[in-house]
Amino acid sequence: MTPNPIRKVLSTLSSNEVRCLLMGGQACVFYGGAEFSRDTDLVLLPDTETLERLSRALEELHAERIAVPPFEARHLKRGHAVHFRCQHPDAKGMRVDVMSVLRGVDPFPELWARRTTVELGPGEAYDLLALPDLVRAKRTQRDKDWLMIQRLVEANYVAHRENPTAEQVAFWLGESRAPARLVELAKRHPERTRELAATRPLLAFAMAGNLPELARALKDEEQREREKDRAYWAPLVKELEQMRREERR
Repeated sequence: MTPNPIRKVLSTLSSNEVRCLLMGGQACVFYGGAEFSRDTDLVLLPDTETLERLSRALEELHAERIAVPPFEARHLKRGHAVHFRCQHPDAKGMRVDVMSVLRGVDPFPELWARRTTVELGPGEAYDLLALPDLVRAKRTQRDKDWLMIQRLVEANYVAHRENPTAEQVAFWLGESRAPARLVELAKRHPERTRELAATRPLLAFAMAGNLPELARALKDEEQREREKDRAYWAPLVKELEQMRREERR
C-alpha cells in the first residue's frame, strides 16, 4: 500500500512529541474547506524543548531547509516562517512550513487551549487550530485565502445549521463573506445579530436585507484586512531580502 505522506509527517511529529498545531491547507481539508494540500503548515511555541523535538522529527523525515530564514528561534519569534522539504521515501517532496506568530491571531498558549483534535485511527490523534482561529489566520493579501474563508464558514454552517450552538452562530455572523447567507442568519438569529453589529457594523445591512450595501461593506472589510496584512509583512519581506543577499555571499 502506498504510504500517505501527510500521515507520515504528522505521525513523526507526534512520535517526537512536538507540541504544534496544524494550520493552512491540511487543516482546511480536515474542516471540509479543501480537498487536497501538499503542504504541512504548523504553528508552535519556539521554546528550546519544542525546537529540539521538532529538529529530531525533521531529521527523521530527512527534511532540508529550502529557503531563508535559517531555522532559529529568533526568526520564528519575529514572525517569519521557516520552510523545509522532506526527502524521506514515505513523505518525498512534502513541504513543512513552521511559524510561531500569526498576524491577528492570539499567542500559541491560547491557541493550544482551544485546539481541535482529530482522530484518523486508533492511537492516531492530531491537533489543529480551532476553526475560528484558522479563519482569522486566513485574513491575508491572497485571493485564495478569502475564498477559503467562505468555504470553511459555509461548510461549518451546512454541518451545524439545524441545531447550532451560540458560539457557532456568532462565528457565522462574524466571519461569513456571503451577503445572502448573512441576511438569512440575521432573520434566524435577530437578537444575536443586533448584539454583534456593535463589533461588525455591516450586520446592520444584513438585518435590513440590503444586499447591495452589504456586498459593498464586505468588500471594504476585506480590503482593510488586506492592507493590514501588507503593512504587517512589509518589514518582514525586507528582512528576508537581506537574508537572501547574505546567503548568496
